[in-house]
Formats: sequence, C-alpha cells, structure tokens
Amino acid sequence: MASHPPPDDRPEESRRSRLSRIFDEDAELYDRARPGYPAALYDDLAELAGAGPGSRVLEVGCGTGQATVPLVRRGCRVVAVEAGARMAAVARRKLAGTDAQVVTADFETWPLPAEPFDLVLAATSFHWLDPALRMARAADALRTGGALAVVRTQHVRGGTEEFFVEVQRCYERFDPGTVPGSRPADAAVYDGAGHAAEVARSGRFGPTVFRRHEPEITYTTGQYLELLRTYSGHRALPSDARRGLLECVAGLIDGRYGGRVTKRYLVELAVSLTVPPGAVTNP
Repeated sequence: MASHPPPDDRPEESRRSRLSRIFDEDAELYDRARPGYPAALYDDLAELAGAGPGSRVLEVGCGTGQATVPLVRRGCRVVAVEAGARMAAVARRKLAGTDAQVVTADFETWPLPAEPFDLVLAATSFHWLDPALRMARAADALRTGGALAVVRTQHVRGGTEEFFVEVQRCYERFDPGTVPGSRPADAAVYDGAGHAAEVARSGRFGPTVFRRHEPEITYTTGQYLELLRTYSGHRALPSDARRGLLECVAGLIDGRYGGRVTKRYLVELAVSLTVPPGAVTNP
C-alpha cells in the first residue's frame, strides 16, 4: 500500500516554496523575458547603501543575474545566493570572468560567512523568503551600519490602460483565481508601510528610506506572451487553461492593439541600515 505524506501544517509556506521553484523550470526564458531594473536604481543603491567599488554585497535570490551584472560592473564584490540550480547556472555564465560568486542554496539555511557584508540586496525576491527568518538572517549577514536593500516591483496603472481592463475577461475565463473586475492599482497604493513595519518590528534596523521609479516598457505580442510565461501564477495553471489564456491575450493584442502594448511598473527600493543591538526598541 502506498504511503501518504503527513498533512502540511504550514500550507502558505509550502505554497510559497512551491511557486518560488517554478521559475527554475525555464531559466533561459526568464533571463530573456524579464526586464532589468532602471539605471537610476543603482544610483540610489550607491547613495543610500554605499553600493560601489569594493563594497561587499550579498544578493539574495539573484535569479539569472539581472541585478548582479550591473552591481559587478559598478565594482561591487558580490556573493549571490540562488535556490534554483538552472537560474544559478545562467547567472554564473553571465558573470564568467568576474570575481562574483554564485552559490546554489536556500538563503534561510545557507551558512553565513564569518566576514560580514556591507549590503544585503533582495531584488524582487524578498517576498519568497520565510517571513519568520528573513529580517534576522539579513541583519546577521551585515556589519553594523550595513544596509538591507529590498526591491519590489508592481504592475501599476498606466501604459496601455484599456488593454489591461479588457484582458481581465481572458483571466476570468481561464484562471479561476481571478478576482472579477480586477484592475492595476495606482502607484500611490503601494506606500511601503507593510515593509517598514516589518523592519521596525525586527528591532535590528533603523528607519527605512524609500526611492521609487515608474518605467514603462513596450512589448510586442510575442514578447508579452514570453513575459507572462515567466510568472509563477501563469506557470502554475493547468496546461489547457494556460494555453487558452495565452491565446486569448494574444488575440486581444493583435486584434485591438496593433500587436504591441505598454506596461507601467513601479520599482520601489527600500533601504534600512543595521544598528547596534538594543539601539532600536520594538514597537
């Protein structure tokens, strides 16, 4: 008789872990389709977190190196931790010939080096980390006065707005998890308050400073479908539903929008500096 695994008593953590691994299924597609970050973001990192020549950086969840390569070009000494073996392999290939190190491991269990880092960066990856561990682990990896920098991206109102209204019909038809009438939110909705509160509760960091950018990217139909195929929620759909969804989206772009649409992103940087133990009182 086949044995059955015990029930999962942490379903949300299990789901988060499962979805985070989906990206590794097609690392080459991810690297090709996912946009990089605005150049101004790296200027912000230099100003707020000291990311520059000689600085020692731990990047958490580097993916295929979208942020790693620009940091290395700016003279940072980067150790990048990536849980996905295929993603890490692409990052290593892109960083060949540099002194950057890419480690295939889960950040939550990876043994921290004895030498502390000047900066811990999580670019579009912090939400995949265990909420019970991520703040303490980041602080443990940093020197006093070192910086935790978290980059979050959101699709916000703007770009080809009418397309993003119309395309909801495709999602409502093929993705049962879609909330009817969903629309991209205004960028002002994402105020960073939740992250700032988590930082404060940890008692390990000073106040959080934010910088925000709102780039727009125009995609052809093919490029937009490739982008959608990198999203964990799309990849997790049953194959027939995913195929139907992508065909519906393609038909809308080609039929009503001339084969291209523009998407606006909010790219938010949150930087918090570590403080000596006991210097911050938990709220």
